[in-house]
Amino acid sequence: MAISGPSKSHHHDDDEFAPSVFSEINITPLTDIFLVLLIIFMVGSSIVVEQAQGGGTGVRVDLPKGAAKELHTAPRDFPVAILKDGTVVTEGKAIEVGALKDKFAKLAKDAPEAQVIIQADAGVNHGRV
Repeated sequence: MAISGPSKSHHHDDDEFAPSVFSEINITPLTDIFLVLLIIFMVGSSIVVEQAQGGGTGVRVDLPKGAAKELHTAPRDFPVAILKDGTVVTEGKAIEVGALKDKFAKLAKDAPEAQVIIQADAGVNHGRV
């Protein structure tokens, strides 16, 4: 009496070389995207903060500390910055005092409800302001 086995072996040695199903999610690209977005938002927020500290004048002024609340400029307001060296800056450009008087007169005529917001550096002589 002869005993015969199956024609194919039931060993799983052949399965080692068979393609397996990839059941894990690769999150590396997702992590990369989040890190890039984080960097973009960090750079963008620092730019917004720098613009807000300029008060619309386009330059950063070291304001003295005080108990007054912070003013928020409206689009029709006219911010003027006085730098430590006495330079008067408005709309991102240095301006002479005579030209500033002309701008004030034009502003009073065109938009009488507009406010002039003066930001003087802490090192500026009070008489200059």
